Amino acid sequence: MNTRVLVLLSLLVGMGAVLHAITPPLLFGMKPDLMLTMMFLGILLFPSRKNVLLLGLLTGIISALTTGFPSGQIPNLIDKPITAFVFLGMFLLIRRFNSSLVGAGVLTAIGTIISGSIFLGSALLFFALPGGAAFSSLFIGIVLPTAVFNTVAMVVIFPIVQQIIKRTNLASEIKI
Repeated sequence: MNTRVLVLLSLLVGMGAVLHAITPPLLFGMKPDLMLTMMFLGILLFPSRKNVLLLGLLTGIISALTTGFPSGQIPNLIDKPITAFVFLGMFLLIRRFNSSLVGAGVLTAIGTIISGSIFLGSALLFFALPGGAAFSSLFIGIVLPTAVFNTVAMVVIFPIVQQIIKRTNLASEIKI
């Protein structure tokens, strides 16, 4: 692994951790997962299996440490690595056709919905959902708004990162 790539991935994970920690809970202790946006951005910039594994594991661990969801540690550890590889697969499929900002936004929305479904499903399987809430109410009340928010964040952040990458000597190492 390239040291520059590792540094950039760690910066993305660090920014995601700060955003995840300071985001206030919305419903039953659940909060929008902005760390997903940073994980997805890292996958878009560095789409190799090693990088995706590293991002998925680190994001899962840090999300588990900063979660406000009751008993959300295990679901975070399950959700993030699976979502990272599903996102990579979708990215590799769509990259042949569309690697634009629209593609990044659509992938972010779908990836967030997949992540939320895996998180809530594993929380429901291993524990109980907080407050006796139904899967569908948490999905509609948290996952869908988070998907919209993460998509908007990606649409804002991705072009900025693309410009920064193009102005540095990392452009030759990254296939955007």
